[in-house]
Amino acid sequence: MLLTVDFFTPIVDDPYDFGRITAANSLSDIYAMGGTPLTAMNLLAFSCALGPEVVAEVLRGASDVCREAGVVVVGGHTIDDAEPKFGLSVMGIIHPEKIWRNAGAQPGDVLILTKPLGTGIWGTALKREIATDEDARVVIDAMATLNKEAADSVGGLAVHAATDITGFGLAGHVREMAHASDVDAKIALDVVPLHDRVKELVIEGVVPGRTAEVIAWADEFISFDDTYTDQEKEQWLNIVCDPQTSGGLLLAMPRDDAGIYLQRMGSSAVAIGRCVAGEGNVLFI
Repeated sequence: MLLTVDFFTPIVDDPYDFGRITAANSLSDIYAMGGTPLTAMNLLAFSCALGPEVVAEVLRGASDVCREAGVVVVGGHTIDDAEPKFGLSVMGIIHPEKIWRNAGAQPGDVLILTKPLGTGIWGTALKREIATDEDARVVIDAMATLNKEAADSVGGLAVHAATDITGFGLAGHVREMAHASDVDAKIALDVVPLHDRVKELVIEGVVPGRTAEVIAWADEFISFDDTYTDQEKEQWLNIVCDPQTSGGLLLAMPRDDAGIYLQRMGSSAVAIGRCVAGEGNVLFI
């Protein structure tokens, strides 16, 4: 049995989209372990002043995504809170000998990412009102997309290590996997998938406040090869350390299995690097 919980404050204005994104994000922890989610419970903290129609839309969005996942929402708990928050506690199952963990990657493994980066940057653009939900529609829909297909497409292939990309950004979660696996990770930045306008927004200074904390923490294990200028390094750090909401899966797979997986996933997954012998460092090349 797998049990997980996740909740956060709204990152979009539309309550229905907020419910969809939150449900997909909460369910992702089960998919990131190779499991099958079965039931969910709502965690709802909203001001009564917002009115029942707002809460109803949040719950409807979450319910629609849970239904898509084959998950039954069995109840939950609500409190009156000045700052809105929503999330889910999810129960799933997996065979104990088939659990994916964020440790176990081996030298030679291919690192695969299943969603573009940049949700934190786009969320900041929305909060600063320099972009609208309509501008961010592709990003919003990506955050509301389940990692179900990405997990199911593994079917019969070997996964040595797995995690999902969330609050510590790509750099942080690659580091966790590399450190736990006693390998180094080499990431080719020119193939890392990004949402539209991410680089443009970073150049304009649209960066979440928490990114600086992630960069400061990541400084000791991140390095860039000599092809990058200091300005390019700074821009890329704001991207690879961007905290993600409902990001994709990161999979470490043997080369042959990775090739089959990429064929199954088409453009929805990208090989972004590989593991080499090392001590948990991350090199961007």
